[in-house]
Amino acid sequence: MKHKQAKRWYSAAGLGVAAFAAFVAVGYFTPGISFSRAATSSAPWIERPATLDKAAYDKKMLALAHVATSSPWYNAFLTGTDPSTSSGQATSTASTTVVKIPPKPAWPTRAVYPNAGALLPFNRIVAYYGNFYSTGMGVLGQYPPDVMLQKLASTTALWQAADPSTPVIPAIHYIVETAQADKSKSGYYIARMPDSQIDIALQLAAKAHALVFLDFQVGTSDVERELPMYEKYLSLPNVHVGIDPEFSMKTGAPPGTVVGTMDASDVNWAAQYLAGLVKAHNLPPKILIVHRFTQAMVTHATRIQPLPQVQIVMDMDGWGSEAKKITTYVWIVAAEPVQFTGFKLFYKNDLKPPSTGMMTPAEVLSLTPAPIYIQYQ
Repeated sequence: MKHKQAKRWYSAAGLGVAAFAAFVAVGYFTPGISFSRAATSSAPWIERPATLDKAAYDKKMLALAHVATSSPWYNAFLTGTDPSTSSGQATSTASTTVVKIPPKPAWPTRAVYPNAGALLPFNRIVAYYGNFYSTGMGVLGQYPPDVMLQKLASTTALWQAADPSTPVIPAIHYIVETAQADKSKSGYYIARMPDSQIDIALQLAAKAHALVFLDFQVGTSDVERELPMYEKYLSLPNVHVGIDPEFSMKTGAPPGTVVGTMDASDVNWAAQYLAGLVKAHNLPPKILIVHRFTQAMVTHATRIQPLPQVQIVMDMDGWGSEAKKITTYVWIVAAEPVQFTGFKLFYKNDLKPPSTGMMTPAEVLSLTPAPIYIQYQ
């Protein structure tokens, strides 16, 4: 099964003039204004505690993994002990008593604790994805700004209602580098977005009390070359990162001809780079989204290393019927635990036959683990 429709390719030059004019007309973008770290260093709608509540963190991870408090693995996770023997039987003070213990669950993960101020798993992020130049790459470019923000607000409300125990934070997930079918001026089959477009994303996010994710489709380039080009934005406390292995063309093939791939070393480099920014600017932990819908898209996934400064989300990026999406999530994303999981919903492609409808928040939350990052395209 092909889980994801090949994305349409757009060049920044000469496209999206009408859409850009709409943003200017309603006052969402002021020409000549660029964001600096000092100008946006405060996110008043997000509190940054002085210390991490590790007990609350662990219990939230258990809740996402749907581990019942009655399970022997519940207290085992909290205490770091193993209640079973190698045969899967519990040790007991009564020699005649043998208590069968279920196999150790893959989730929750026991990754490094994040620094204080980490957003996950205490909050769920609901993001709208796309590029302002394009009506075909996602919801961000499909609607006028006011309409898009209203839809984002109503969508986050649905998720808040579905899980009242987890505050929901909206996000603008903007494709800052779009893969191209033909070799671009850079030579890497990518179009890099200008600062003016990133500033739009930041201003929209400010109006919605939302986060910003900058998403990278690196083409025949790589994360080591591309991420530092946007360091002034990635140094902002409310700006996070997404990387898309589908369009990482290590063989040199043009994007869209084959599904690309990234290795754990690519993900770890991105995490370490972001960790450096967190340390340099005294920022709360960053979030790194890694899109995935095939096994080969992310190689050596078990070697990916979350850091105290960077939380890593493996995002199920496939489209189709509910059965296909669940299969992809269970066997591709959840089967190789890293730290957190995400789930992508497509307003159009998830409705294509034989699908009978887009999955509801309740259906997505019933998955194990429950995704903490939700993206709409």
